[in-house]
Amino acid sequence: MSEDVDAHVLRRFELCQKLGKGAYGIVFKAIEKRSRGETDLHAVIQAKILEDIHKKYVIYQTLKALKYMHSGELLHRDIKPSNLLLNSDCHVKLCDFGLCRSVNTEGNNAGPSPVLTDYVATRWYRAPEILLGSTKYTKGVDIWSVGCIMGEMISDRPIFPGSSTMNQLERIISLTGKPTPSDIESIKSPFASTMLDSIPPTKKTTLSSMFPGASQDAVDLMSKCLQFNPSNRCTAQEALAHPYIAEFHNPDDEPDYPNGPITISLDDNQKLTASDYRDKLYREINERRKAARRREQERALAAKGGSKKGATN
Repeated sequence: MSEDVDAHVLRRFELCQKLGKGAYGIVFKAIEKRSRGETDLHAVIQAKILEDIHKKYVIYQTLKALKYMHSGELLHRDIKPSNLLLNSDCHVKLCDFGLCRSVNTEGNNAGPSPVLTDYVATRWYRAPEILLGSTKYTKGVDIWSVGCIMGEMISDRPIFPGSSTMNQLERIISLTGKPTPSDIESIKSPFASTMLDSIPPTKKTTLSSMFPGASQDAVDLMSKCLQFNPSNRCTAQEALAHPYIAEFHNPDDEPDYPNGPITISLDDNQKLTASDYRDKLYREINERRKAARRREQERALAAKGGSKKGATN
């Protein structure tokens, strides 16, 4: 670890316990000094301590984070309560980017990807297209998960607690209804039709009946997130403007990623060993540090040139 990174870690975190050695070095249990520890949304939901205003604030912050990520063409792909960290002020941090994927990655439009089909995130928050084996994800997979989390906060329990992939699909279709041919086409999976044909007819339900105490705005936002067809789901930006979270919405404080689409140099469609990933990441980090130093030097030279010009005038 470099001295500057080492100093930053020790300033920000209190190292509590050495846990062992991981793929990227020694692993420590640590507490952030400023927040004095955080909990995750799963534990908070279990404790049943969230008021309506807290639920809205959690959804708002999650959507704000996704808007920033999605504007850089990044998908999180593992949005779930245990990956949303909360401190005592109900400030949210999105964590665990282990399944994050750039839709701007070279080769993303290639054939079926083993990386995608090995998706192992918690089944209850997976979008239908993932359950049906799609290899062409969109940003809608994250929005679906937000709808699931929103419903879970309102009801204090998961809304699609499927016991298997097929049971998960049954539960989803009981809410969304039987998908149309255009819905199935939007999934972009060779297995979708066969899998859906094997699902027995299910009794239709509605969000209003599932959440009788929820406000009309809450039900409406959930319905916009929980569309079977990913192209029919709202975007993070559209959701931020929804009346449900209007009291927090501030377009001036909901930035996009400023540097255009993020392209990850690692090929998402190729599996590597931990050592290969580590070496490639280290090289990428070093290249980015060099580029950052060059930009800083250029800014310094430009500022110096400007000051000289001002002095001569």
